[in-house]
Amino acid sequence: MNIRVIPDCEVAKTPIGLAEREPVDPTDVYRRLTGFAPLAASIDADADFDRHIFACIISVAASEAGALTEGLGLSPENLEALISKFFGAHLSLPPEDRPTAGASDLEESEMVREILLENLSPRNPEGEWLAAMIARRALEPNHLWEDLGLRNRSELTRLMERRFASLAARNEKNMRWKRFIYRLMCENDGFVMCATPICSNCADYRGCFGEEEGISRLSSDRSRKSMPGA
Repeated sequence: MNIRVIPDCEVAKTPIGLAEREPVDPTDVYRRLTGFAPLAASIDADADFDRHIFACIISVAASEAGALTEGLGLSPENLEALISKFFGAHLSLPPEDRPTAGASDLEESEMVREILLENLSPRNPEGEWLAAMIARRALEPNHLWEDLGLRNRSELTRLMERRFASLAARNEKNMRWKRFIYRLMCENDGFVMCATPICSNCADYRGCFGEEEGISRLSSDRSRKSMPGA
């Protein structure tokens, strides 16, 4: 199953072939989308930051086996619109490239997405795309910033403050973002996630508030380590 990004702008002059079950190098995808290496991209301006965020998420999802749309939590139509808006490229997806996640994963992802949408401001298409993408990537096992392909946790905090400000304001103790969102999800369903009412008394305190150390999944160092024989 081939997915090709066919550019009509200056940035990506080579089609990006993304095949199901044939993951690609995420740093290469990012470079073809933006024209920059992931760690060299400037994100000072909000427009550059938005473009960087979308490029990171698309690139890391493309590095995994399976359909790209499933890894992003987007419909083919929305993914095509995103690529066109932020990267000036055309995306060609085969008609059978549809989400294949299990029912329980889809339900969990939808619950996270609903929390994000409730706190989305302004409510616009790109914000809704981000909510869906973050919700889907939250199903992955690593720190959320890692599975979004971001360079560090501070980029995720900036993203949350920029797009989901009311939610970010509630995370006043700087809890790990995935833990914080899932805690809200449990509370909305009437469940108590924590064994102790006061965080400072909890034996798992570092699991919620500890440093989120790691190497970006778009780092060339990490890519080399994941290669056979590395």
